Amino acid sequence: MTNKTVGRTVWAIAEGYLPEWSQAPEPELKSHETACILNASDRDAHVRITIYFSDREPAGPYELSVPARRTRHVRFNDLRTPEPIPVGKDYSSVIESDVPIVVQHTRLDSRQAANALLTTIAYSETG
Repeated sequence: MTNKTVGRTVWAIAEGYLPEWSQAPEPELKSHETACILNASDRDAHVRITIYFSDREPAGPYELSVPARRTRHVRFNDLRTPEPIPVGKDYSSVIESDVPIVVQHTRLDSRQAANALLTTIAYSETG
């Protein structure tokens, strides 16, 4: 493995929405948002996710870990502690880690017969 650092310690996903319903088989094709987190470092990553809303105070932090040299896909639908993320409501998220990570955002929308999949790299400051 290279000694080069991969990733950043603070990421933001400005877009988030959990549909109130799906019409596809669960759990595989249930509508969801996912943070795909890569930890390429030699240390475990301790990650905190804070959820922001337009009409209330933030929720979180949701705490999780990603082992060294591993990846973890975290469905926002599955976050429960300190509270579930409300469905049918726009939100944004900030993801912080004690070691550099890479975050990609993915959404599966299965509210109609033709499922839609969206993915994009999250935002992080450089330098």
